[in-house]
Amino acid sequence: MLPRMHKAWRANAHEDAPELALVGGKRLLCVMATTQEYTPHLQAKIDPLITGVGPAEAAGALAAVLGRLSATHGLPDLIVALGSAGSRSLDHAGIYQASSVSYRDMDCSPLGFARGVTPFSAEPPVLLLGPIMPGLRTATLASGASIISGDAYDQVDADMVDMETYAYARVARLFGKPLISLRGISDGRVPLGGLSDWTDTLDQIGAGLAEALGALQAFLLAQGQ
Repeated sequence: MLPRMHKAWRANAHEDAPELALVGGKRLLCVMATTQEYTPHLQAKIDPLITGVGPAEAAGALAAVLGRLSATHGLPDLIVALGSAGSRSLDHAGIYQASSVSYRDMDCSPLGFARGVTPFSAEPPVLLLGPIMPGLRTATLASGASIISGDAYDQVDADMVDMETYAYARVARLFGKPLISLRGISDGRVPLGGLSDWTDTLDQIGAGLAEALGALQAFLLAQGQ
């Protein structure tokens, strides 16, 4: 059985420059969007940076913290994003590692740019994520500021959707750091009818994400040997 990660995974979001976790010789920063997703199983393992919901909140909060860390304690070696996602095809409450992420809200096609391409940017429309952990299912991810439900999935060219990972990944790339995104499928089988359609699965997802963190710890410890 893996040792509990409790204090080894602390990253206090309330400090200007949070203390980074040290696992397998790697310094980690865990990030999440909301306290609703920060369920008891995760509370027993990590103190993540809570950024807020959506691309703007996610990018602003993470960039501010990484900027402070760069000027003080040094940057993390790895950023770990955790939370929920929607999917019409993946297992409900299943846990997946995102192999890539796209910006599904970016559409400047009336100006002649392909959908998903940020105008005048050297960044590709799809960002690869990782390192990929063995033994954990992978899926493609698309991020954006809108909620995807029902027929809106017809317009999404990815296995699952969230609202923050692309923003996290862009900030991570700006600072030259890799990002792992672990997502639990909270909704998507049927059209959303209210907040409870999302929150009802979060405890189960939190338990699954906590197990995935154990797998990540083992992965990093093996790499550090």
